[in-house]
Amino acid sequence: MEDCRISIGKMAELNHVSIATLRLYDEMNLLKPFYIDPETNYRYYRIEQNSRLDLIAYMKDLGMSLKEIQKILAKENIDEIEEILSRKKEQIFQEMRKLKDRLQSIDDSIKKIEQYRNSPRTGICSLEYISQRYYYGIPCQYDFYENGISEYEKDLLSLRNHLLEKNIEQVYSYNIGTSICKEDFVSGKLNCKDIFVFSDHKVEGLSMSKMKASMFATIYASSFEDELSFIPKLLSYVNDNGYHISGDYLCEVITEFNVFTENRRGMFLRLQVPVEFNP
Repeated sequence: MEDCRISIGKMAELNHVSIATLRLYDEMNLLKPFYIDPETNYRYYRIEQNSRLDLIAYMKDLGMSLKEIQKILAKENIDEIEEILSRKKEQIFQEMRKLKDRLQSIDDSIKKIEQYRNSPRTGICSLEYISQRYYYGIPCQYDFYENGISEYEKDLLSLRNHLLEKNIEQVYSYNIGTSICKEDFVSGKLNCKDIFVFSDHKVEGLSMSKMKASMFATIYASSFEDELSFIPKLLSYVNDNGYHISGDYLCEVITEFNVFTENRRGMFLRLQVPVEFNP
């Protein structure tokens, strides 16, 4: 028996794990020592027990926790093990979808920064073709045009809480838009309609509406306060050029620069309204 014993230190070295790990596996009944010396309490293993260590390592590579592995090994029932593995597979798929969504959000943020760098000067009206987008929102509850940005913050918080209730990660709530209905915009009334999230693609878990590609009359603004003075300027630009307004006015947050200030929201905005040309 002496010849087949492997000390806990040697077993750890052979399998590239720590002695503490083997002791933990012993406590969790994942891998018991082959022999414990009654006098010294030293733990000893056999080389054949490497197979159990290989299985534990394999399961850990699949993303399983030690408690999940403990549960599987304790079952000794192939059907239940298959069921546990199937649930783990779905969990991994969900994690992959989240990572894919996060990667897409990072790409979107990079595009927004590049858009900011290449945008026209603020306060200059122009025509711009904007590709198809998707959006999801809720009605505004506060009149931030009348009462200031603090009311906008309340609506933004409501939207983010609403998205969290739908298990939508907060990363999606950084591409924000607000709207004024077409009729109010044409008549010069600043009545808040909706607050929503923009995306170039559909977000899983949200029933998003499609905003078709169109020509937009646009003007860029570097602060929330500028929007109030630029809206009349944008409307005059549309009227002076004989364009026909074909949809709601939108204020899109291109990017935020809150890294530079902690006391107010620094925003770069694209004010826009879809237009058609009279024949």
